[in-house]
Amino acid sequence: MSAPAFYPIFLREMLLFKRKLIRIGYLFSAMVVPVIYLITFGLGLGRSVQMNDTDYLSYLIPGLVAMSSMTNSYTWVASALNLNRLYFKSFQILIQAPVPASAVMVGEVLAGMVKGLFAAGLIITVGFFSAPHFSLTPLLGIALLLNCFLFASLGVVTGMITKTHEDTATYNNFFILPMAFFSGTFFPIEKIPDIFRPFVWILPLTHSNIVMRSQSLNWESVACLVILVGYAMLFFITGERLIRNYSE
Repeated sequence: MSAPAFYPIFLREMLLFKRKLIRIGYLFSAMVVPVIYLITFGLGLGRSVQMNDTDYLSYLIPGLVAMSSMTNSYTWVASALNLNRLYFKSFQILIQAPVPASAVMVGEVLAGMVKGLFAAGLIITVGFFSAPHFSLTPLLGIALLLNCFLFASLGVVTGMITKTHEDTATYNNFFILPMAFFSGTFFPIEKIPDIFRPFVWILPLTHSNIVMRSQSLNWESVACLVILVGYAMLFFITGERLIRNYSE
């Protein structure tokens, strides 16, 4: 039985990822920002602050999982695709191969998901040892997969539309970074001023945070899951079309 068309693309990214894993510096770079937040907010405030009927550290861990999976799934795909397209020109070779655009999209997204899950796994491991009431629920696992999928798909979209490598950082500063702070990662969105709350509800990470912190399936978590699926489909279809129509 022949391998799926997306497998060579996925395998190439995994081989490159394997090389990075050998470097100790990569492990630290994947964890440094979430661990700083964990130490600053979680360990500093976790023993004295209660949030949603639990200690703050247990509240914070799911938010850091959502933020880390978002950042790594998105950034690695967007940056790598941008560099391969504009500087190394390896993406043009890939497009000329007899591989459908959907296979390219699936391979890139799956690779981004692996990187996002890896970063999230590091935070979850820390959470088991540091947060007394943190637990890995089925809803957290489902939301984590959806979060990695939709932001890896968004990474493809960004990597395809940017004209320079600096543009990738611009998109990150205007969309990803604000989303990390204002989507319920560090505090409930109910504490955000009413004038900004409608904008916060548009952000996909908001819904990922809600589902990851849900202990059982209710109307709110179901609605958030539907929204996450909608975002995932939108980003995936957009990315696939950009790859299919690529003519640079």
